[in-house]
Parts: sequence; structure tokens; C-alpha cells
Amino acid sequence: MSKMTYTQSVPIVEKPLVWLHGEIKTPPFSADARIEAGMLLRRLQQGENIALPHSRPMPSIGKACHELRIQDETKTWRIVYHIDAEAIVILDVFSKTTQQTPKQVIATCKKRLQLFQSL
Repeated sequence: MSKMTYTQSVPIVEKPLVWLHGEIKTPPFSADARIEAGMLLRRLQQGENIALPHSRPMPSIGKACHELRIQDETKTWRIVYHIDAEAIVILDVFSKTTQQTPKQVIATCKKRLQLFQSL
């Protein structure tokens, strides 16, 4: 008697992206940076947890909030996102010019997150 092995393919259910602010387009992103951002966002949609150096937690904004780090030719981009049960929520996209995230960006992201969660 031969042993048969059955494999079951499980479809990948991707979470939608919900854009509350910002966009990723060329320009101002270079084509390579736009592609990198798109690939990282797709990995998030597929449920992958991304760690440093590509993503870091942002507990100052809220639970399950992070920022993607995209190094471009002349700029460093940040995509602030929240992992929700139903979607990946983009809170902001901005060019980072200093070591710290600007306080105004943090405050704005907190407000956007609260608005999203109140819906």
C-alpha cells in the first residue's frame, strides 16, 4: 500500500489598504522607492510582521501603529500605519528630515486613528 500525501492550499486573504492621508507616487518618490514601499505594504496586507530596519513600532501614536522606513535617492520617507483587524490603515506619508518624528505628525496621526476607530 502506498502512502499518499495531500496538501491543501490555503488562499492568502489580503487586508485592504485604507488611506487616510498621503500617497505613494513618482514623483516625489523615485520609482525604486515607490516599488519598495509597494512591496512592503503588500507584505503587510498578507499578514506578515515586518521588523527593523524596514518597520518600527510607534506606540506614541497608538496600539498596533508602526512606521515603514523607505530610503530614497535623496530623501527618507516614512509611512505611518495601523494594523487593524480588517485593514492596514495608512495614517500619513511624509519625508523625514530629522532623527525624531515631528510632534505635529504624531498628533495628526493620533487624531486620524481616533477618527478611524470611531467609525
